Amino acid sequence: MSKFDGRRLAKETFALDVERLRSGYYSDAYFTNTMRILEVLSSAGYTFQGSSEMLQLDNLQVQNGDIEVEMQFFPRRQPLTVVAGLDEAIAMLETCTGYFDKSGNFVNTYDKLNVEAVQDGSLAPYGGDSAAVTPVLRVRGRYRDFAELETPILGVLTEASRIATNVYNTVVAARGKDILFFPARFAHYTVQPLHGYAYALGIGAYNHYHGKQARMFVSTHAQGSYFGARGGGTVSHASIACFLGDTVETMKQFAEVMPPEMPRIALVDFHNDCVRESKAVARALFTMYWDKYQAGDFEGARRYKLYGVRPDTAGNMRDVSVSPLGDKELDCGVTPRLVWNIRHGLDEAYTEWTDLPEEATELARQWCREIKIVVTGGFDATRIAKFESLGVPADIYGVGSGLLDNSRGSTTDYTGDVVRVKISGVWHDLSKVGRKPGSNPELKPVRG
Repeated sequence: MSKFDGRRLAKETFALDVERLRSGYYSDAYFTNTMRILEVLSSAGYTFQGSSEMLQLDNLQVQNGDIEVEMQFFPRRQPLTVVAGLDEAIAMLETCTGYFDKSGNFVNTYDKLNVEAVQDGSLAPYGGDSAAVTPVLRVRGRYRDFAELETPILGVLTEASRIATNVYNTVVAARGKDILFFPARFAHYTVQPLHGYAYALGIGAYNHYHGKQARMFVSTHAQGSYFGARGGGTVSHASIACFLGDTVETMKQFAEVMPPEMPRIALVDFHNDCVRESKAVARALFTMYWDKYQAGDFEGARRYKLYGVRPDTAGNMRDVSVSPLGDKELDCGVTPRLVWNIRHGLDEAYTEWTDLPEEATELARQWCREIKIVVTGGFDATRIAKFESLGVPADIYGVGSGLLDNSRGSTTDYTGDVVRVKISGVWHDLSKVGRKPGSNPELKPVRG
């Protein structure tokens, strides 16, 4: 699956639209035009009729229709890219390299290619010089057999690597705290498997290069489909509405119905009073927890263990626990002040439970202080870094559209360049001005 286990995903994983990939349906038209021109010239036995200062060769030696090239694919995101999408790119090459014969049958010529690639999850540095790049995929072979694949290959590499790199940077900002992957609602549903895989690579890269053990949490089954994970989640605002706005009752029924291994995380901003809601849920669930615990039913008690609370206050709203200071950034949304208020409220909640049996006091104290705070609502790497620098007691960050970001500073761009051509069995450097063959010791031959 990646650099971290030394395996590649099988081509069947991707459910490629093979017929339309082969036909150029997903390709920029100029690649299709080039392919058709080369096919015609090959059939006509054309040899080079122009002039080239870059190649001092007898023109008759150059049969352009069957020209073999070396193409390198590389990212240009500074300072580095977490590479993702290579296994799918290789699957495209393996299944779609070739041509249609006169009878309309596809002739696969992948076995004639020489393909080298790094593993998904590798890091590719880039310092801004387009002549000093780090190739992550190198293909040698007859150009017209794979010309139409350049567009979809660049697309899958760019899309997957953008997500993987954004995730990597976000978990770095979070100092290894868990990042819940919540961008499903911000993109077309068909890209969820690719996005989830890229997320897993971003987390894997962080763990591999930083020696950590950050965990993976996807929200849909599709996001986890490439690596065997299932989507997880707790309650929504809509579920609270189904219980007429009663957050406590919502969580009671969640605890009753859902399996105990599913974390109980209460959404606590429905009434814009996160501290009160957090304490009310904690009190209700601890009562049920204690009833089972003192009866010796420890497995039953697990159902009522409150794992965390989640404020999701909108950016134009100020929670009632936060005093207005005239600064929207400080007052509105899920702010550092709000998280501190929730933490303090939870830590001391048990002291307000006047009917608490004396023998339950210490357990209640520990129970309350183990409740985690999961923050969501407009978080990205920059905002998370600010929370961490302030020491805000957020335990887990849920991030959505920030992981899809492709703006200044996170723009991910892959390029494919021809950098060598093969003439009479000899490879010659040839590329546009400003580009040249790059090197990467992690490039390894790919076997079909």
